[in-house]
Amino acid sequence: MTRDTRPIGALLVNIGTPDSPEVRDVRRYLRQFLSDPRVLDIPTPLRRLLLELVILPFRPRRSAAAYASIWTEAGSPLLVNGRALSEAVGKALGPGFRVDLAMRYGQPSIEAALLRLVASGVSRIVVVPLFPQYAAASTGSALEAVIRYAASDWNHAPVVAVPSFYDQPGFIGAVCDLARETFEAFGPDHVLQSFHGLPERQVLRANAGRGHCLTRDDCCDAVGVGNSQCYRAQCFATARAIAAELEIGPHEYTVAFQSRLGRGRWIRPHTDRVLPELAARGVRRLAVLCPSFTADCLETLEEIGIRGRAQWLDAGGEELALVPCVNDHPRFVRAVADLVLERAEPVRSGSDRGDTAAS
Repeated sequence: MTRDTRPIGALLVNIGTPDSPEVRDVRRYLRQFLSDPRVLDIPTPLRRLLLELVILPFRPRRSAAAYASIWTEAGSPLLVNGRALSEAVGKALGPGFRVDLAMRYGQPSIEAALLRLVASGVSRIVVVPLFPQYAAASTGSALEAVIRYAASDWNHAPVVAVPSFYDQPGFIGAVCDLARETFEAFGPDHVLQSFHGLPERQVLRANAGRGHCLTRDDCCDAVGVGNSQCYRAQCFATARAIAAELEIGPHEYTVAFQSRLGRGRWIRPHTDRVLPELAARGVRRLAVLCPSFTADCLETLEEIGIRGRAQWLDAGGEELALVPCVNDHPRFVRAVADLVLERAEPVRSGSDRGDTAAS
């Protein structure tokens, strides 16, 4: 049998970003993002009315101001960090691979990235959703888009996906390396692990038939057969893994969920309510990790680093330090490269891949 020597494609997918912090670009981005039925999972007519009459007339201007507060000369932090990660993973994997970056919403698009990879002659494509914990609104939506575009092509390379990596040692190690650097310089007296929120209805749908979901305090204390794809359970598993590696006890850290949208019930506890509670308990120097984000973005830099810090100070806290996301940290680069290699078939020999990323 002739050995297939064509390169293997790796597609890294993150959530997305506007083209600029201008209101028109933010409005276009929000329209695409919130039109996704996996994100705003309500009946289509109601979703359209909500978008056109309630959200899009007002939210783009507020969101544009938030984006402007974190925008850099190089552009959107999410995109800048994503490109750095993509380049580093490409170097780590070596000449036998082609690595590209795509955003579920906005640019660079999934469709364009897939076309580039196919045009480069790859034999197959390994998709890496850059969301450590699985949720239908993030990982599921990204994979659905990849499959839809791939299926529309008459002659597309096979596609395989990397599963959620909420407890992958390289990812956890990178988070903890960055946390230690912050802790050493800052000296926190408590740690908050703030994950992206999710409507309770979406968690319940993902755990259909499991009567314990969100009905007991301990329903997310372990990940097993019954909740293996539960976003909230995976978040708590990530938090426990981080705490274990950092050697911090259960009373030295708190888990919370941020970024609520609308008036529905979202998974708890909520970050913006936990902050004043911690200050009232006497916590003064708070370090915040955001382990559901792999790249610093609006939700980390602005929501936590600016608004969260202001709320903390107003509540009586002394200082808040935001731990950077893993971005292109060498251990995370190696982790992503290893996730690709695990799904890349046939397995390449050591001579076919690079070793440039630190372990």
